[in-house]
Amino acid sequence: MMKIGALTGGGDCPGLNAVIRAVVRTNANRGGTTIGFLEGWRGLIEKNCIELTAEGTDDIIARGGTILGSSRTNPFKDRTTVDSVIETIRATEIDALIAIGGDDTLGVAHRLNADHGINTIGVPKTIDNDLSSTDVTFGFDTSINVVMEAVDRLRTTAESHRRVMVIETMGRHAGWITCFSGISTAADYFLIPEEKPDLDYMCNLLKQRREAGKMYGIVIVSEGVELPQIDGFVTQDTEVDEFGHVKLGGVGEIIAELIEQRTGIETRVVTLGHLQRGGAPSAYDRVLGTRLGVHAARLAHEGQFGQMVSLRGTRITSVELGDVVGEMRTLEPEFMEEAREFFT
Repeated sequence: MMKIGALTGGGDCPGLNAVIRAVVRTNANRGGTTIGFLEGWRGLIEKNCIELTAEGTDDIIARGGTILGSSRTNPFKDRTTVDSVIETIRATEIDALIAIGGDDTLGVAHRLNADHGINTIGVPKTIDNDLSSTDVTFGFDTSINVVMEAVDRLRTTAESHRRVMVIETMGRHAGWITCFSGISTAADYFLIPEEKPDLDYMCNLLKQRREAGKMYGIVIVSEGVELPQIDGFVTQDTEVDEFGHVKLGGVGEIIAELIEQRTGIETRVVTLGHLQRGGAPSAYDRVLGTRLGVHAARLAHEGQFGQMVSLRGTRITSVELGDVVGEMRTLEPEFMEEAREFFT
Protein backbone atom coordinates (compact mmCIF):
# COMPACT_ATOMS: atom_id res chain seq x y z
CA MET A 1 0.00 0.00 0.00
CA MET A 2 1.52 3.27 -1.16
CA LYS A 3 0.87 6.68 0.36
CA ILE A 4 1.05 9.40 -2.25
CA GLY A 5 1.06 13.13 -1.64
CA ALA A 6 -0.11 15.58 -4.30
CA LEU A 7 0.10 19.35 -4.66
CA THR A 8 -0.67 22.01 -7.26
CA GLY A 9 1.71 24.96 -7.49
CA GLY A 10 1.93 28.22 -9.42
CA GLY A 11 -0.92 29.74 -11.38
CA ASP A 12 -4.22 27.88 -11.52
CA CYS A 13 -5.05 26.10 -14.75
CA PRO A 14 -8.03 24.27 -16.29
CA GLY A 15 -7.43 20.53 -15.97
CA LEU A 16 -5.72 20.47 -12.57
CA ASN A 17 -8.65 18.71 -10.95
CA ALA A 18 -8.63 16.08 -13.70
CA VAL A 19 -5.02 15.26 -12.76
CA ILE A 20 -5.83 15.12 -9.05
CA ARG A 21 -8.81 12.83 -9.69
CA ALA A 22 -6.72 10.48 -11.84
CA VAL A 23 -3.87 10.27 -9.32
CA VAL A 24 -6.30 9.46 -6.50
CA ARG A 25 -8.25 6.85 -8.49
CA THR A 26 -5.16 5.10 -9.90
CA ASN A 27 -3.56 4.94 -6.47
CA ALA A 28 -6.77 3.71 -4.82
CA ASN A 29 -7.11 0.96 -7.43
CA ARG A 30 -3.76 -0.36 -6.17
CA GLY A 31 -4.75 -0.17 -2.51
CA GLY A 32 -2.98 3.11 -1.83
CA THR A 33 -4.04 6.29 -0.03
CA THR A 34 -3.59 9.87 -1.20
CA ILE A 35 -3.31 13.13 0.68
CA GLY A 36 -3.40 16.57 -0.86
CA PHE A 37 -1.22 19.41 0.36
CA LEU A 38 -3.03 22.72 0.30
CA GLU A 39 -1.81 25.83 -1.54
CA GLY A 40 1.21 24.31 -3.22
CA TRP A 41 4.52 24.08 -1.39
CA ARG A 42 3.05 26.24 1.39
CA GLY A 43 1.02 23.20 2.44
CA LEU A 44 4.18 21.22 3.13
CA ILE A 45 5.83 24.11 4.95
CA GLU A 46 2.79 24.62 7.18
CA LYS A 47 1.83 20.91 7.40
CA ASN A 48 -1.59 21.64 5.92
CA CYS A 49 -3.13 18.69 4.11
CA ILE A 50 -6.36 16.74 3.58
CA GLU A 51 -7.16 13.15 2.69
CA LEU A 52 -8.30 12.59 -0.88
CA THR A 53 -10.59 9.68 -1.74
CA ALA A 54 -11.79 8.28 -5.04
CA GLU A 55 -15.40 8.91 -4.04
CA GLY A 56 -14.71 12.48 -2.95
CA THR A 57 -12.89 13.42 -6.14
CA ASP A 58 -14.96 11.52 -8.70
CA ASP A 59 -16.91 14.55 -9.99
CA ILE A 60 -14.24 17.27 -9.88
CA ILE A 61 -13.11 16.73 -13.47
CA ALA A 62 -15.44 19.45 -14.78
CA ARG A 63 -14.30 22.09 -12.30
CA GLY A 64 -11.75 24.74 -13.18
CA GLY A 65 -8.95 25.75 -10.83
CA THR A 66 -7.79 23.27 -8.20
CA ILE A 67 -9.55 21.89 -5.14
CA LEU A 68 -6.20 21.92 -3.34
CA GLY A 69 -5.55 25.62 -3.84
CA SER A 70 -2.27 26.97 -5.14
CA SER A 71 0.45 29.53 -4.43
CA ARG A 72 3.81 30.70 -5.74
CA THR A 73 5.61 29.65 -2.56
CA ASN A 74 9.29 28.79 -3.00
CA PRO A 75 10.55 26.53 -0.19
CA PHE A 76 14.15 27.07 -1.29
CA LYS A 77 14.07 30.72 -0.31
CA ASP A 78 15.79 29.72 2.92
CA ARG A 79 16.99 26.59 4.68
CA THR A 80 14.28 26.52 7.36
CA THR A 81 11.43 26.20 4.85
CA VAL A 82 13.22 23.39 3.01
CA ASP A 83 13.66 21.58 6.32
CA SER A 84 9.95 22.07 7.03
CA VAL A 85 9.02 20.46 3.72
CA ILE A 86 11.25 17.45 4.37
CA GLU A 87 9.97 17.13 7.93
CA THR A 88 6.34 17.16 6.73
CA ILE A 89 7.03 14.46 4.15
CA ARG A 90 8.57 12.26 6.83
CA ALA A 91 5.90 13.01 9.42
CA THR A 92 3.08 12.16 7.01
CA GLU A 93 4.96 9.05 5.85
CA ILE A 94 4.63 9.96 2.20
CA ASP A 95 6.13 7.35 -0.14
CA ALA A 96 5.97 9.61 -3.19
CA LEU A 97 5.12 13.24 -3.85
CA ILE A 98 3.46 14.23 -7.13
CA ALA A 99 3.99 17.92 -7.91
CA ILE A 100 1.66 19.38 -10.54
CA GLY A 101 2.90 22.70 -11.86
CA GLY A 102 5.06 24.72 -14.20
CA ASP A 103 8.79 25.27 -14.40
CA ASP A 104 9.13 26.70 -10.87
CA THR A 105 7.11 23.95 -9.19
CA LEU A 106 8.90 21.25 -11.15
CA GLY A 107 12.25 22.86 -10.32
CA VAL A 108 11.51 22.51 -6.61
CA ALA A 109 10.48 18.88 -7.13
CA HIS A 110 13.73 18.20 -8.97
CA ARG A 111 15.89 19.75 -6.24
CA LEU A 112 14.08 17.82 -3.52
CA ASN A 113 14.76 14.60 -5.40
CA ALA A 114 18.32 15.32 -6.51
CA ASP A 115 19.63 17.05 -3.38
CA HIS A 116 17.54 15.52 -0.60
CA GLY A 117 16.49 12.09 -1.87
CA ILE A 118 12.75 12.82 -1.78
CA ASN A 119 10.68 10.62 -4.09
CA THR A 120 9.11 13.17 -6.42
CA ILE A 121 7.27 12.95 -9.73
CA GLY A 122 6.30 15.95 -11.87
CA VAL A 123 3.21 16.69 -13.94
CA PRO A 124 3.64 19.59 -16.42
CA LYS A 125 1.05 22.37 -16.20
CA THR A 126 0.78 25.79 -17.82
CA ILE A 127 -1.65 27.54 -20.11
CA ASP A 128 1.39 29.11 -21.84
CA ASN A 129 2.36 25.71 -23.35
CA ASP A 130 6.02 26.66 -22.84
CA LEU A 131 7.40 23.67 -20.94
CA SER A 132 10.04 21.60 -22.67
CA SER A 133 9.94 17.82 -23.11
CA THR A 134 6.19 17.62 -23.67
CA ASP A 135 4.26 18.36 -26.85
CA VAL A 136 1.28 20.03 -25.17
CA THR A 137 0.46 21.09 -21.63
CA PHE A 138 -3.08 20.80 -20.31
CA GLY A 139 -4.82 24.14 -19.87
CA PHE A 140 -3.51 25.47 -23.18
CA ASP A 141 -6.47 24.25 -25.22
CA THR A 142 -9.00 25.79 -22.83
CA SER A 143 -7.06 29.03 -22.77
CA ILE A 144 -6.93 29.56 -26.52
CA ASN A 145 -10.64 28.78 -26.76
CA VAL A 146 -11.34 31.46 -24.14
CA VAL A 147 -9.29 33.97 -26.14
CA MET A 148 -10.97 32.91 -29.38
CA GLU A 149 -14.44 33.43 -27.93
CA ALA A 150 -13.47 36.82 -26.48
CA VAL A 151 -12.02 38.03 -29.80
CA ASP A 152 -15.09 36.81 -31.70
CA ARG A 153 -17.22 38.94 -29.38
CA LEU A 154 -14.93 41.95 -29.62
CA ARG A 155 -15.00 41.78 -33.40
CA THR A 156 -18.65 42.86 -33.49
CA THR A 157 -18.05 45.99 -31.43
CA ALA A 158 -14.87 46.79 -33.37
CA GLU A 159 -16.81 46.56 -36.63
CA SER A 160 -19.73 48.59 -35.28
CA HIS A 161 -17.51 51.49 -34.16
CA ARG A 162 -14.94 51.23 -36.98
CA ARG A 163 -12.16 50.70 -34.44
CA VAL A 164 -9.01 48.70 -34.03
CA MET A 165 -9.20 46.39 -31.02
CA VAL A 166 -5.94 45.39 -29.31
CA ILE A 167 -6.23 42.23 -27.20
CA GLU A 168 -3.46 41.48 -24.69
CA THR A 169 -3.00 37.81 -23.86
CA MET A 170 -0.80 35.92 -21.44
CA GLY A 171 2.54 34.59 -22.63
CA ARG A 172 5.63 35.70 -20.75
CA HIS A 173 8.28 34.11 -22.94
CA ALA A 174 6.33 32.18 -25.55
CA GLY A 175 3.70 33.17 -28.09
CA TRP A 176 1.68 29.96 -28.26
CA ILE A 177 -1.54 31.52 -26.94
CA THR A 178 -1.24 34.63 -29.09
CA CYS A 179 -0.35 32.77 -32.28
CA PHE A 180 -3.02 30.06 -32.01
CA SER A 181 -5.75 32.51 -31.01
CA GLY A 182 -4.57 34.93 -33.70
CA ILE A 183 -4.79 32.31 -36.45
CA SER A 184 -8.13 30.96 -35.22
CA THR A 185 -9.74 34.43 -35.17
CA ALA A 186 -8.26 35.77 -38.42
CA ALA A 187 -6.54 38.59 -36.53
CA ASP A 188 -5.01 41.26 -38.75
CA TYR A 189 -1.72 41.08 -36.87
CA PHE A 190 -0.24 39.61 -33.73
CA LEU A 191 2.92 40.17 -31.75
CA ILE A 192 4.82 37.42 -29.92
CA PRO A 193 7.81 37.47 -27.51
CA GLU A 194 9.97 35.39 -29.83
CA GLU A 195 10.17 38.09 -32.50
CA LYS A 196 11.18 41.74 -32.49
CA PRO A 197 7.97 43.64 -33.28
CA ASP A 198 7.79 45.51 -36.59
CA LEU A 199 5.44 48.26 -35.49
CA ASP A 200 5.76 50.27 -38.70
CA TYR A 201 4.70 47.26 -40.77
CA MET A 202 1.77 46.59 -38.45
CA CYS A 203 0.47 50.17 -38.66
CA ASN A 204 0.90 50.33 -42.44
CA LEU A 205 -0.98 47.04 -42.79
CA LEU A 206 -3.89 48.37 -40.73
CA LYS A 207 -4.03 51.54 -42.85
CA GLN A 208 -3.91 49.56 -46.10
CA ARG A 209 -6.76 47.33 -45.01
CA ARG A 210 -8.79 50.38 -43.99
CA GLU A 211 -8.21 51.92 -47.41
CA ALA A 212 -9.21 48.63 -49.04
CA GLY A 213 -12.56 48.73 -47.26
CA LYS A 214 -12.07 46.81 -44.02
CA MET A 215 -13.30 49.32 -41.45
CA TYR A 216 -12.05 47.60 -38.30
CA GLY A 217 -8.96 45.74 -37.13
CA ILE A 218 -7.93 43.04 -34.66
CA VAL A 219 -4.43 42.98 -33.15
CA ILE A 220 -3.39 40.42 -30.52
CA VAL A 221 -0.26 40.90 -28.42
CA SER A 222 1.51 38.67 -25.87
CA GLU A 223 2.14 40.28 -22.50
CA GLY A 224 5.83 39.39 -22.84
CA VAL A 225 6.51 41.32 -26.05
CA GLU A 226 9.43 43.69 -25.61
CA LEU A 227 9.00 47.00 -27.43
CA PRO A 228 11.95 48.90 -28.96
CA GLN A 229 11.23 52.03 -26.93
CA ILE A 230 10.93 50.12 -23.63
CA ASP A 231 13.93 48.66 -21.79
CA GLY A 232 12.73 45.12 -21.06
CA PHE A 233 9.21 43.95 -20.23
CA VAL A 234 6.24 46.21 -19.63
CA THR A 235 5.40 45.60 -15.97
CA GLN A 236 2.52 46.48 -13.65
CA ASP A 237 4.90 47.02 -10.73
CA THR A 238 8.52 46.40 -9.79
CA GLU A 239 7.83 43.73 -7.18
CA VAL A 240 8.77 40.13 -7.92
CA ASP A 241 7.29 36.86 -6.68
CA GLU A 242 9.22 34.27 -4.68
CA PHE A 243 10.73 32.86 -7.85
CA GLY A 244 11.91 36.27 -9.05
CA HIS A 245 9.25 36.92 -11.69
CA VAL A 246 7.84 40.41 -12.28
CA LYS A 247 4.13 40.91 -12.89
CA LEU A 248 3.66 41.67 -16.57
CA GLY A 249 0.88 43.72 -18.10
CA GLY A 250 0.28 46.96 -19.95
CA VAL A 251 1.95 46.34 -23.30
CA GLY A 252 -1.47 46.28 -24.98
CA GLU A 253 -2.18 49.84 -23.86
CA ILE A 254 1.10 51.05 -25.33
CA ILE A 255 0.41 49.26 -28.64
CA ALA A 256 -3.11 50.71 -28.80
CA GLU A 257 -1.87 54.25 -28.22
CA LEU A 258 0.84 53.81 -30.84
CA ILE A 259 -1.64 52.52 -33.45
CA GLU A 260 -3.99 55.44 -32.89
CA GLN A 261 -1.16 57.97 -33.13
CA ARG A 262 0.35 56.51 -36.31
CA THR A 263 -2.82 55.59 -38.18
CA GLY A 264 -5.43 58.02 -36.90
CA ILE A 265 -7.80 55.08 -36.36
CA GLU A 266 -9.70 55.02 -33.07
CA THR A 267 -8.25 52.16 -31.03
CA ARG A 268 -9.27 50.36 -27.85
CA VAL A 269 -7.49 47.75 -25.72
CA VAL A 270 -8.79 44.73 -23.79
CA THR A 271 -6.52 42.82 -21.40
CA LEU A 272 -7.94 39.33 -20.91
CA GLY A 273 -5.71 38.54 -17.93
CA HIS A 274 -6.93 35.82 -15.61
CA LEU A 275 -9.98 35.04 -17.75
CA GLN A 276 -7.60 32.86 -19.75
CA ARG A 277 -6.92 30.65 -16.71
CA GLY A 278 -10.47 30.38 -15.42
CA GLY A 279 -13.53 28.30 -16.09
CA ALA A 280 -14.22 24.68 -16.84
CA PRO A 281 -11.58 22.77 -18.84
CA SER A 282 -12.21 21.71 -22.41
CA ALA A 283 -12.74 18.05 -23.27
CA TYR A 284 -9.16 17.87 -24.56
CA ASP A 285 -7.72 19.23 -21.30
CA ARG A 286 -9.88 16.90 -19.21
CA VAL A 287 -8.61 13.89 -21.15
CA LEU A 288 -4.96 15.03 -21.19
CA GLY A 289 -5.00 15.87 -17.48
CA THR A 290 -6.54 12.49 -16.71
CA ARG A 291 -3.95 10.59 -18.75
CA LEU A 292 -1.05 12.46 -17.15
CA GLY A 293 -2.44 11.81 -13.67
CA VAL A 294 -2.88 8.10 -14.34
CA HIS A 295 0.69 7.73 -15.56
CA ALA A 296 2.12 9.84 -12.72
CA ALA A 297 0.54 7.49 -10.17
CA ARG A 298 1.79 4.49 -12.11
CA LEU A 299 5.33 5.87 -12.06
CA ALA A 300 5.07 6.17 -8.28
CA HIS A 301 4.05 2.54 -7.93
CA GLU A 302 6.84 1.49 -10.26
CA GLY A 303 9.38 3.41 -8.17
CA GLN A 304 10.40 5.65 -11.06
CA PHE A 305 11.09 8.85 -9.16
CA GLY A 306 12.73 12.06 -10.36
CA GLN A 307 10.61 11.80 -13.53
CA MET A 308 8.04 14.03 -15.25
CA VAL A 309 5.17 12.56 -17.26
CA SER A 310 5.12 13.83 -20.82
CA LEU A 311 2.95 13.78 -23.93
CA ARG A 312 4.81 12.72 -27.08
CA GLY A 313 2.53 12.50 -30.09
CA THR A 314 -0.42 10.57 -28.68
CA ARG A 315 1.59 8.58 -26.12
CA ILE A 316 2.26 9.40 -22.48
CA THR A 317 5.88 8.78 -21.55
CA SER A 318 8.29 10.21 -18.99
CA VAL A 319 11.52 12.19 -18.90
CA GLU A 320 14.07 13.08 -16.23
CA LEU A 321 13.03 16.14 -14.22
CA GLY A 322 16.57 17.44 -14.44
CA ASP A 323 16.30 17.53 -18.24
CA VAL A 324 13.10 19.58 -18.10
CA VAL A 325 13.51 22.43 -15.63
CA GLY A 326 14.94 25.72 -16.76
CA GLU A 327 14.43 24.99 -20.45
CA MET A 328 11.76 27.09 -22.16
CA ARG A 329 9.76 25.81 -25.13
CA THR A 330 9.06 28.77 -27.36
CA LEU A 331 6.73 28.95 -30.33
CA GLU A 332 7.99 26.87 -33.23
CA PRO A 333 8.90 29.17 -36.17
CA GLU A 334 6.78 27.40 -38.77
CA PHE A 335 3.58 28.59 -37.10
CA MET A 336 4.53 32.22 -37.66
CA GLU A 337 5.75 31.45 -41.17
CA GLU A 338 2.30 30.12 -41.99
CA ALA A 339 0.55 33.01 -40.24
CA ARG A 340 2.52 35.56 -42.26
CA GLU A 341 0.60 34.52 -45.38
CA PHE A 342 -2.22 36.60 -43.88
CA PHE A 343 -0.09 39.62 -42.91
CA THR A 344 -0.14 41.11 -46.41
